[in-house]
Parts: sequence; structure tokens; C-alpha cells
Amino acid sequence: MKVVGIDPGLSGAIAILKDKKVLSIFDMPVMAEGKKNKRQLNSAQLVNIIKENILKNEDVAVVVEQVNAMPGQGVTSMFNFGQTFGAIKGVCAALSLPIFFVRPSKWKKHFELINSSKDASRTKVIEMYPSLSNQLAKKKDVNKSDAILIARYFDDQRAREN
Repeated sequence: MKVVGIDPGLSGAIAILKDKKVLSIFDMPVMAEGKKNKRQLNSAQLVNIIKENILKNEDVAVVVEQVNAMPGQGVTSMFNFGQTFGAIKGVCAALSLPIFFVRPSKWKKHFELINSSKDASRTKVIEMYPSLSNQLAKKKDVNKSDAILIARYFDDQRAREN
């Protein structure tokens, strides 16, 4: 089974795993919007990424981090985040892909990342997958790491249930 892990949000990422191996990682596709060049999700590109990495009739699960509004976050940024989250759900529905949600506390506890720095997930992924260290070299790659761990968490949970 292929597992598509998604760290939602405009600075998020997408990871595609099969049999616990990382096949691909992508930054969330975004494009400029309006005169102020604000960013928005490029839904068409998200569709292309998913379609190009999944074979027809392949067993797939899409796992999205389920996050809530955070105290102190602005109304506009939360609206934009919700818009992106909804678009991801819509893309999955349009592609007839099953979608699962996982809370950050669940996958972070699984990987012993509770109360650790944001960058700790990048370190954890590099320990688990040393061959990815070049692709995760920058601090901003923490979102790619989160997407990998979200997918891996789902895979680990599925294995435990079988």
C-alpha cells in the first residue's frame, strides 16, 4: 500500500511512502494570488503530484495532519490555512482517495517528539532514512520531515493492527 502523508498549509509538504520506504517528497505546491502576491495552494499541481505518483487501482491511503486553530494566530492566516486544508480534502475526494486524519500529538508521541524542538522531526527522519539527508539539509525542510513521519505513523499503526 502507498501512503501519502500531508503536512497541510502553504509551507507544508507531501511525502509518498510504500512499505515504509520514502519514494518521493514535495513541498506543497503554491502560486501567487492577487496584486500583493500572496500565496495560495496550487490545487491543479497537487492533483498532478498525486496522480503522477499513484498507479491506477493501486491501494492508497492519504493521511493528513489534523490541526486546529492556535492561540494568537491571526484570523486571515487561519482562514487561509482552512482554505488549503479544505482544498486538500476536495482533491482527495475528486480523486476518490481514502483520507485519514491524525492529530500532531498522536504521531509526535509515536516518534517521541512531544515537547521537542520543531527541528527534531528532521533529525528523526535523517536518523531513520540517512539517504534523505541531502533532501532534508535545510531547516525549512522540517515540513517534509513532518509529512514523512505522518505517513510512517499511519503505516506503523496499520502494521500493528494486522
